[in-house]
Amino acid sequence: MSYFKTAILLAGLTALFTGVGYLIGGASGAVIALLVAAATNIFAYWNSDKMVLSMYGAQEVDARSAPDLLRLVADLATNAQLPMPRVFIMDNPQPNAFATGRNPENAAVAVTTGLVQSLSREELAGVIAHELAHVKNHDTLLMTVTATIAGAISMLAQFGMFFGGNRDNNNGLGVIGSIVMMIVAPLAAMLVQMAISRSREYAADDLGARICGEPCWLASALAKIDNAAHQVPNDEAERAPATAHMFIINPLTGQGMDNLFATHPSTENRIAALTQLAATLGLAAPRMAPRAAAAPRGPWSGAPRSRGPWG
Repeated sequence: MSYFKTAILLAGLTALFTGVGYLIGGASGAVIALLVAAATNIFAYWNSDKMVLSMYGAQEVDARSAPDLLRLVADLATNAQLPMPRVFIMDNPQPNAFATGRNPENAAVAVTTGLVQSLSREELAGVIAHELAHVKNHDTLLMTVTATIAGAISMLAQFGMFFGGNRDNNNGLGVIGSIVMMIVAPLAAMLVQMAISRSREYAADDLGARICGEPCWLASALAKIDNAAHQVPNDEAERAPATAHMFIINPLTGQGMDNLFATHPSTENRIAALTQLAATLGLAAPRMAPRAAAAPRGPWSGAPRSRGPWG
């Protein structure tokens, strides 16, 4: 999806937010809603990375505590022509990862212990390259803004249910309108958020494969992570499903209503796109990882370092 289309979708979210505010309090309600959204977004701009990293208990690592991981991230950041991001590890058995930060100069990449233990060095490189692609494309800020506005729309819609709609409407339709708004507005916001998130995942897959130089590495990693994500729960993500869009693979198991937050495209379609990219680049087609859980052998296993774009 082009940035123009993404801007249109963001404008649609903003218009929806304004409309909800108008239904609740008329013109003044719309103005107040926009002011609240602006204040929320300013706070999120400066603090969203700290909030989400804290939420997942991520611990920053350095060259002494995780030398291989830091070296891999540094090499890939050089390939991507990006500043070195801060690197965090989350103590979580589910293999997964996300990137956050308001810009490339203040970016962070977080990976789980499950990811480090279950992927080969090449697969880990593919995942990190995908996250660096999000940083390079400024997706981390984009997804923060969309999540913030979508959450504010849901909050306003629920408030409107108790308020009873625009008080200028006294014929009883205000309550009915509020009920409809409470259902439709968050749903519409979620659909827009899903559209933006899915498009950005495809773009990050493409750029990430080019950063690491091998689409098959990322394709194999996606297959393994998707398989494990349905079997190994991520308790923190289950408690905060609205953050699911940040991860490379949806961390939710799909129990109950959580699947409403499945903002990722299907893994099969993503692998198919990577297969097409490999063909375009004249590289070998990605081979699917076995469905059975792989034995832990991350970059700390001492396996010989495979040839890649970092040497």
